[in-house]
Formats: sequence, structure tokens, C-alpha cells
Amino acid sequence: MYDNHYGLTGRPFQLTPDPAFWFDTATHRKAMAYLGYGLSQGEGFIVITGDPGTGKTTLLGHLMQTIDPERLNVIRIVTTQIEADDLLRLVAAGLDVDHHGLTKAQLLEGIERGLHNVARSGRRTLLVIDEAQSLPVASIEELRMLSNFQAGGYALLQIFLLGQPEFRQRLHGSDRLEQLRQRVIAMHHLDPMGVEEVGPYLEHRLGVVGWTGSPSFSMDALAALHRWSGGVPRRLNQLAGRVLLYGAIEGIEQFGSLDVEQVIDDLDGDGMGTTAPEPSPPARVEAAPVAEAMPIVDADPLPMTPPPPPMPPRPIHLSVVDAPSWTAPVVGAPVPATVDTADRDALVARIAALEERLEDQDAALRRVLTLLVDWVEGEQRRPDLSSIRAAG
Repeated sequence: MYDNHYGLTGRPFQLTPDPAFWFDTATHRKAMAYLGYGLSQGEGFIVITGDPGTGKTTLLGHLMQTIDPERLNVIRIVTTQIEADDLLRLVAAGLDVDHHGLTKAQLLEGIERGLHNVARSGRRTLLVIDEAQSLPVASIEELRMLSNFQAGGYALLQIFLLGQPEFRQRLHGSDRLEQLRQRVIAMHHLDPMGVEEVGPYLEHRLGVVGWTGSPSFSMDALAALHRWSGGVPRRLNQLAGRVLLYGAIEGIEQFGSLDVEQVIDDLDGDGMGTTAPEPSPPARVEAAPVAEAMPIVDADPLPMTPPPPPMPPRPIHLSVVDAPSWTAPVVGAPVPATVDTADRDALVARIAALEERLEDQDAALRRVLTLLVDWVEGEQRRPDLSSIRAAG
């Protein structure tokens, strides 16, 4: 209703997470930086926590849009008290491994085989688990076991864990998870928005659906919105949507604090509460050393020259902060000279040659990875599953 009244093309404050409405708050920008760092490392665990409604699922959706599927095979799981064996079956399914009727040992063998198959294609595998606080400790420990799988000294699986604050507390409070803690390379807690971010947040979401300046909000109205929501995006969306509905009914084009307070009173009458829940205390951003790679023991001398040492996987870069389009030029900066036609043609030819070299190097890297995996599987002794599970 209010979208038609204000000439909007959609509902800007729906409660369902939608990556199209991604807004780069300070805390989400930092979280994306840690996720990007984790992807560049290609191993270990990254842990992101946050109170309900702070945007963990939206963050994950934005990450999925940023990832190049040609470089990364992503397995995404939303947990609801998943036991260890069921978790293994979900991972196997994400690797296109037939898991029906398999024992646990067979599942682990199939998962390792599936990870090797992905590595042969020149990609890495990323396991992303949302709502990780619902995982039993045994399932969390199983994730550590999966992180032991390697080829040529490089991890075959990297794991991102997203959950509510109690997951961080469990991680630090359980002696059984000590070895997993040692493999967490970064941890970040999503904080609520500050009051100064509320205005830009509302304008961004309205702008996605064609907002042209009406309705608008006074500074007092923005303060009231933040006070009730506590800076939690989901609660802010809930209140802002009701405010726009109220404005459409009353014909309001500029909202003041009294308008927002009227809607808050209505929400209070509906039993939705007048204040946001107390947020979790800010978490330290922590990093722990990654466990050493499990060595691959050489077999008897090979009759042939082994392949060269593997090249590290290509880092996957995320665009964390884009330079704003309205950035003013530096005063007094030199103006680039005009390039003549001959120089431009030479530059184009050089770029084309560099691109061709990059393609050749990419193909060579894929061949090396394939040779490496085949060599490790066929010519070297691999530890049995019991020794893999004891590693770490």
C-alpha cells in the first residue's frame, strides 16, 4: 500500500533478507574484510557472530554474490540441530557424492574423494554453515576432522561459521573444541548500527526501489527510530515499514519524532515491545594460529621425476569498499596527457598479450593441480581414516 502512495517500485523494508538491499555499515564492512582475508588464506575457520536481526544472513548472501564459482565450490548449510552423521551426508551431497546407505567411514572416504575431484578442476571448496549455534558439539568437532583433508600440503576444505553470540561462548567455553579454536584464523562480532548510520541506511533501501526524496525523516525522527530498534537492522526495518504505512494513511511526506513515536505506541500496543533487546557486549576480534598441515609421507623412491611443487591457490579477492563515485579530484593533481593513436594501439596489443599469458598460466596451474592430486593419490602412502581423525 505505502509503496504505491510514495511511488516506490517495491517494499524497501521487508523482513526477509535480500542481498539486493545490502548496505555497507562499519561492522559489515569489517566482517567482509575478514571473510576476504579468510578466502585469501584458503584454509582454517572464519567465525562471524551477531545478535538476531543484525544481518548475518544478508552478509552471507552478499558474499555468495561476490564469489566467483569458477574458482570456488561453495557448500551452504543452514543448521537445525544436525547430528554429526547427518552433517557428513549434507557435505557429501554438496560434493555430488552418493551418500545413501554408507557407513561413517565410507562417508569420509567419499568426501575426501569429492574434495580431490574439485581440486582437479582447479577450484577450492568452501563450506559455509549458517546458524552454527544450533550445531551439537560432536558435529562441530566433526568439522575439524574434515579440515584435516589435504593434498600436497594444501587444505582441501575451508569453513566459515556464522551464528548467534552463544556460539562464540560455546567455542571459548568447551575444552573439547580447543583444537578447533587453534584453527580459527579470524573472528568478528556484528554490532548494531550507530545512530549516524540510520539515515544513510534508510535512504539506501528507499533508493533501491526508486525513492526520489519523498518521504523524508527529520533528525529527531531518525533518533527515535534508532532508540526503539537499538540499531538492529531487522527491528529498524520493522519500525520503518510501519512508519511508512502510517504516513500513507495520514498523507505525511516528512516524518518527525512525534510521527515515529505514534507508530511506536501502536507497536507497543501490539505487544512487539518498545525497546530493542539488550545487545551482546562487543566481542574482541581474535585470531588464532592455524594448525600445521598434516604431512604427506613419501613412499619408496619413484621411478619417475615427481611433478614440481604445487603453486599456491590463486587468492580470491573481495571488493570490500568501493571508492565513492562522488570523490572530488585532488587539487593540483597532474592531468594525464592525451595518448596518441600509435601509443594506444601498442598499449592494447600489450594488454592482449598479457591476457593471453594469464590464460596460459591458468591452464598450466590447472594441469599442475591435476598432476599433484593424481600423484598424491596414486604414488604416495595416504594415512588411514583413523590417523586422519587423530590429527590436529
